[in-house]
Amino acid sequence: WAGERDAEDYANALAEEEREDLAFRNAEGKRIRDLETRVKYEGLSSEHESYELKWAGERDAEDYANALAEEEREDLAFRNAEGKRIRDLETRVKYEGLSSEHESYELK
Repeated sequence: WAGERDAEDYANALAEEEREDLAFRNAEGKRIRDLETRVKYEGLSSEHESYELKWAGERDAEDYANALAEEEREDLAFRNAEGKRIRDLETRVKYEGLSSEHESYELK
């Protein structure tokens, strides 16, 4: 009967070893799946962040182009106003010169 008990103990030991092996493989599989999920999430997060940075850069470039266009409009408006002021001044000086010349002729 000792042989039967030894065989039974051996079968129980094998079953326990198999349970421990399955538990280890299950835990290891879960760890690997969790790791893969985290890596996938970090990849997606990184990809999303990359798109966010790209879009922010595009917005910054568009804002810069708009600022340059506004600056150009303001510069042209200033140059136009300055040109008009100079032309008005030249017209006034010319008119005053003609008026003075006319008075000079009238006084002669």
